[in-house]
Amino acid sequence: MAMEQYFSATQKMEQEVMFPSLLRGVFPQEKASAPEGNTDLYERYQLLKAIKPMVEKGLASVTDQSQSSADTDTNSSSDDSDTMDAELEERLSHHLAGLQQVLTHLTRDTNALTRRYSQILEQISPSEGQPSW
Repeated sequence: MAMEQYFSATQKMEQEVMFPSLLRGVFPQEKASAPEGNTDLYERYQLLKAIKPMVEKGLASVTDQSQSSADTDTNSSSDDSDTMDAELEERLSHHLAGLQQVLTHLTRDTNALTRRYSQILEQISPSEGQPSW
């Protein structure tokens, strides 16, 4: 679920942010979500764009590794297999929880950046629904 929300948010950001340079010198409105310090939204946009392919590539390599390791793990004894399965399940659960937290954070940042970009565009060119005379 978090992965789908993350990819949806990054896709929306990529579609809406047509002129990323408008984000230069614009800082996040909420200070709590800016642990990076003084990075403006342009730098954050570049970071979010760079992270997306890494997430996609990482997800694909995890899928490939899990398929290849399933093929090679058929020779272990039953007791060893049960212990190893429990350890793997615990490790996987821990890593998935961490991944979900990271994806939730990235999704929140991506959505906030997209909203802020829309606000900037509205300030530059007011709604076209109003007459300009």
